[in-house]
Amino acid sequence: MKTKTRKAGAAGRITPDASRPKPDRSRASCVKRRASSVRHRPLSEFCSERMGWIGTETAFDVLAKAKALEAQGKSIVHLEIGEPDFDTPKNIREAAKRALDQNWTHYVPAPGIPELRHVIATEVARTRKIPVDPRQVVVTPGGKPIMSFLIMALCNPGDEIIYPNPGFPIYESMIRFMGGKAVPIPMREENHFRVDVDELRQLITRKTKLLIINSPHNPTGSVLTHDDLKGIADLVLKNDLIVLADEIYSRIIYDIPFESITQFPGMLERTVILDGFSKTYAMTGWRVGYGVMPVELAQHIIRLMINVNSCTSAFSQRACIEALVGPQDDPHRMVAEFKHRRDIFVEGLCRIKGLSCYKPQGAFYVMPSVEGTGRSCQDIADRLLNEAGVAALSGTCFGEYGAGFVRFSYANSVENLQEALRRIERMLGKGKSCRI
Repeated sequence: MKTKTRKAGAAGRITPDASRPKPDRSRASCVKRRASSVRHRPLSEFCSERMGWIGTETAFDVLAKAKALEAQGKSIVHLEIGEPDFDTPKNIREAAKRALDQNWTHYVPAPGIPELRHVIATEVARTRKIPVDPRQVVVTPGGKPIMSFLIMALCNPGDEIIYPNPGFPIYESMIRFMGGKAVPIPMREENHFRVDVDELRQLITRKTKLLIINSPHNPTGSVLTHDDLKGIADLVLKNDLIVLADEIYSRIIYDIPFESITQFPGMLERTVILDGFSKTYAMTGWRVGYGVMPVELAQHIIRLMINVNSCTSAFSQRACIEALVGPQDDPHRMVAEFKHRRDIFVEGLCRIKGLSCYKPQGAFYVMPSVEGTGRSCQDIADRLLNEAGVAALSGTCFGEYGAGFVRFSYANSVENLQEALRRIERMLGKGKSCRI
């Protein structure tokens, strides 16, 4: 029997027989062997724990369902999304075009173009009757970054933040996401969906750091009165709190003047005003909002802005300068039309069996009670969409204290609102139970 031999190398080393295949010890081969023995986790397991704490806006889910029904040929009246149905005024669009032609397409300072910050400071000073320095203004891509960055900047794990409920769902979402304790202040129908100052007093603890107020209010259209704001301000000062005043609907108000909590002594130093262009100027897709706050706090928000967004679109900011300094005829016309639609829609709702509601004083929402129908608000909202072809939101989309209500946005044409009323009446029947 012939045996295989190995030859000694020049240095006396034994070398393998050249006829044998050499093992593949390349990096790619090693990685491949290791990969074949590794159990690959689903991507969801890579997500941080806090991703389970963050919420969303159900309005967009309902919109998607409504669009799917429309794709199947069903007629839908859209009253679910809080968006003006008007076009952005022409002078603003033309300003954006000029800005593009002038090459406003590059990075700009993180807190905003200096000219826009100056114009915003002037406008806020005029409308709130308070002194405002441009250094207090931070421009962001929409209004949400102001609330998100503020909560991010202030909230340590376990800190308590009081927010309106029912209310804009992103308040609670961001509080929870940042590890804070979200403490709801109920906006009760018997109090016309306004903050009850006595109830607020009972919710404040040593751990309370931030109070969020929203007036005019989404989803109910309520407006805080002078006495409400004074009572809230007294509690804030007594308990050393910061306030986020969401005033995004400040220009869409009926019958009464708008008032800001910053009017009271000591409040300008501990309030962050959130406002923007989306609602007043029908610029939801432009994504420009702003905050007005103490300079010391603004520096922290600017650092977050640099880390997350770098800056807000340059040509959009140029258009916003025109929005504030240009003619205001279109915004005034929009508000007058919203008021007209409110009157028609609320009167119509009060003729429908099982529904009752207060007349809202601001924004473009109405939130009638559906308890008289004997059905849950989610069931009513589902039936409105699937049976009547009217897209609306269950009150629980805005928190637990929205149970028993359905929210409609009347940012739609009078013709469509009247058609929605006919469809709702066919589903629920005629009746009369109104609380205007």
